[in-house]
Parts: sequence; structure tokens; C-alpha cells
Amino acid sequence: MSQITKTALAASLKKISETTPIDRITVTQIVDDCGVNRQTFYYHFNDIYDLVAWIYQKDTMETIGEKKTYDTWQNGFMNVFKYVLANRSFVLRTYYSSCRQHLLDFLYKEVYTLLLGVVNECAEKFSVREEDKAFIANFYKYAFVGIVFEWIENDMYQKPEIIVGQISTLVEGDIFKALERFGRKKSSPEIR
Repeated sequence: MSQITKTALAASLKKISETTPIDRITVTQIVDDCGVNRQTFYYHFNDIYDLVAWIYQKDTMETIGEKKTYDTWQNGFMNVFKYVLANRSFVLRTYYSSCRQHLLDFLYKEVYTLLLGVVNECAEKFSVREEDKAFIANFYKYAFVGIVFEWIENDMYQKPEIIVGQISTLVEGDIFKALERFGRKKSSPEIR
């Protein structure tokens, strides 16, 4: 029942955000639209910002799916773009509100999870420290999320397929090169 209530509160917030900036939405508006009382809202969330964070956390689990391999990362990244397009209004309203950090956190988490899976798969032939693999994933995460934010800033004008294709061309083979630089191949007798 808890998930159903949270989902209903999220739907009400998204609905109200169509006509009211997120920073001006009140808990009263949400509970009135949802048909629950204020206590129910506060049982699940501390405030509206907590609800926005929950929406993006929940959606994080559903966005990329299993597209976390070297051969499928483009599909996973494409799913991020599809999510943003499917939730365009809510994403834009979040982007232009004080909740922007929740959107940024959502994108960072999604893209990092995707890239770390790719880096770990590519690292099988190398002996690379975990913190080095995390550094590589973080490096690309910041580049990818920066591109997504610029795309949002430009009103999502460019087709995501073009952007993903450009990124794919740019980074093709670079993760392997980075891993090679950070460590030696596993078959090497000297391991770092």
C-alpha cells in the first residue's frame, strides 16, 4: 500500500506541476489532488523536495535496465534520453526550479551505474584498482551528464540518436586505453 500511495502522490505532483512551478506547489495542493490527508504525505515524505527526489530515485531503477555492457551502453544512454523526453514537462520544471539538484543526482546516478558496468566489463583483461575504475566511470559520467544538461538547456532540440552516435564515435576504444594506462594486463607477472 505504501508504494501505491507514494506513486499517487508523485502523480499528483507531476499533474500540478503542469500548471504551477514546482517551487510554488504546496503539500495541501498535492494531498487535495490525491485525496489523502497531510499526515499521509508526511508519513512518506519530509517535504515536496523529498517527493521529487523519490520520483527520480524510483525512475532510476527503471530507466537503464540491463543496458550496462560495452556492447549495450549506447542503448542504456539512449534510455536516459527517452526518459527525459517522455517526462519532458516534469524534467523541465525540475530543471528550472530549486529541485534541479535532484535531476542532476538522478542523471549522475543513472549514467555512473551504466558506465561503471561498462568499465568493469572492459577491465577483465587488466589489473586495475577499484578506485581507478571508479575514476574512469566518473570522468565519463561528468562528460555525459554535461551533454545531457546542455541538450535540456537547448530545449532538447537535437535528436538523441545523433548525440549518442557522436559520443559513441568519440569514446570508441577509449575506455580500454584508459584501463591499459591505469593498470597492466592480468597476464603480466607484475601486478600493481
